[in-house]
Amino acid sequence: MSTTYAYAATDASAPLVPFDLERRAPRAHDVQMDVLFCGVCHSDLHQARNEWKNTIYPLVPGHEIVGRVSAVGPNVTKHKVGDLVAVGCMVDSCRTCANCAEGLEQYCESGFVGTYNAMDRVDGRVTYGGYSTQLVVDEAFTLHVPASLDPAGVAPLLCAGITTYSPLRTWGAGPGKKVGIVGLGGLGHMGVKLAHAMGAHVVLFTTSPSKIEDAKRLGADEVVILKNPEEMEAHANSFDLFINTVAAQHDLNPFLSLLKRDGTLTLVGVPEHDHPSPQVFNLILKRRRLAGSLIGGVAETQEMLDFCGRYGITSDIEVIPMQKINEAYERMLKSDVKYRFVVDMDSLRK
Repeated sequence: MSTTYAYAATDASAPLVPFDLERRAPRAHDVQMDVLFCGVCHSDLHQARNEWKNTIYPLVPGHEIVGRVSAVGPNVTKHKVGDLVAVGCMVDSCRTCANCAEGLEQYCESGFVGTYNAMDRVDGRVTYGGYSTQLVVDEAFTLHVPASLDPAGVAPLLCAGITTYSPLRTWGAGPGKKVGIVGLGGLGHMGVKLAHAMGAHVVLFTTSPSKIEDAKRLGADEVVILKNPEEMEAHANSFDLFINTVAAQHDLNPFLSLLKRDGTLTLVGVPEHDHPSPQVFNLILKRRRLAGSLIGGVAETQEMLDFCGRYGITSDIEVIPMQKINEAYERMLKSDVKYRFVVDMDSLRK
């Protein structure tokens, strides 16, 4: 057991505050790491404020974690002390169901064990996340970080990156495909970067004309302003795939209408309240699909990191000290960040 310094939410209405916790001693297959950077995800805020009605307090958020290995269990073969490693949204699963066997641990039939706000399958203790100076996790759920990438910029790839990479790969984004990305936030800006690197024709959809220039810098070939009906109509029946990253309730029909036959609208943003049901004829008449996608399995997340290493892709970030996390949450609600906050955990050690 070792004392770890962290920040935690103690109830739904309170700000995050300093919190000390005890990390377990490494088990046979465990990796212990000193956390260097942790990304700030909108789901951290949802959980801290119990907006999904499942929060276990005290809550230490953080599931976009990059760290340096400081110790390993006796049976660890994947990493050694000193390695730069990463942990995403999961730290365990049943490992025996059909989905786990296919490397789709995020769809574990028993439910995967979240990096925070979950129950450890071995000792039943609540899991605490990356807003902390140290983490201990089974090597099976750790990842190698490409040496060519900035570790701080890598952190958001563990959620924002894989959340957009997985549906782009699943539905075949690439040369000759037209891909729409809805929203240019933490998820959306990664969707643009990744779809562009895959060779797709990328169109960013936004309500903000001020984002046109930045979207093109990130790799968008075109930008459509959602409030402009002429711009929307010009793209009717032309998209192979949409990745909808918006985490607010809205009408899905305009995007379905832009899909060609057999096109797919994939939802990755999670609103507090469900979207209105789309019109059935919008789906039936062109065999369109409305789908969802949840992060990615361990193997696919490593594939995503390696892909980003080859193309030099990281998240656009603003690095903050841990002591400014509550301010960052308020700014995140106002979309006042380009495009992801990342906590430098040295600020907590000091």
